[in-house]
Amino acid sequence: MRRIVVGLVLAAASAVPATAAPVAVGDVLVPFSLKNYDGKEVSLASLQGKKAVVLAFVATRCPVSNSYNERMAAIATEYGAKGVAFVGLNANKEETPAEVAEHAKAHGLAFPILKDEGNVRADAFGAQVTPEVYVYDPTWTLRYHGRIDDDMRGQHVTSHDLRNALEALLAGKDVPVKETKAFGCSIKRVAN
Repeated sequence: MRRIVVGLVLAAASAVPATAAPVAVGDVLVPFSLKNYDGKEVSLASLQGKKAVVLAFVATRCPVSNSYNERMAAIATEYGAKGVAFVGLNANKEETPAEVAEHAKAHGLAFPILKDEGNVRADAFGAQVTPEVYVYDPTWTLRYHGRIDDDMRGQHVTSHDLRNALEALLAGKDVPVKETKAFGCSIKRVAN
């Protein structure tokens, strides 16, 4: 079991550079803080006690991520009422906090969207595309990673992957499909 800390992946007691393997199901996240698009610091530690936490890498300019805006807003609202926290992360270098704020308001994304300056978190997670989700249980153990569902347009969804993972966690069961391949636009990174 690995722990993820501020851009480093820790294996046992030794530090490994952020270019190490991406997070994997079963890894434990050490809660971190980033600024929301409004400039306020948001600490994931404040979500302690939630039944699950969904971290979703999102974008303002990606047509695939945008095709999921309505579904993300609906899932966040529905599962928020059941004790699940939903947090967006925007790691695209060209998308400013002001643009993220305007986009969130225009699309009804009422959950915090944290700006991952320098794509430090995206690199530590190994996140590649938007949207890409990571679902953590109350012990901050990663239980699901991948796509929201299997249909970009939402008209022919046959696998509700994120919802299935959340339903399993809320029922106290093991997530049946722990990882799926996320699809979308590549995260536009700064060179490190």
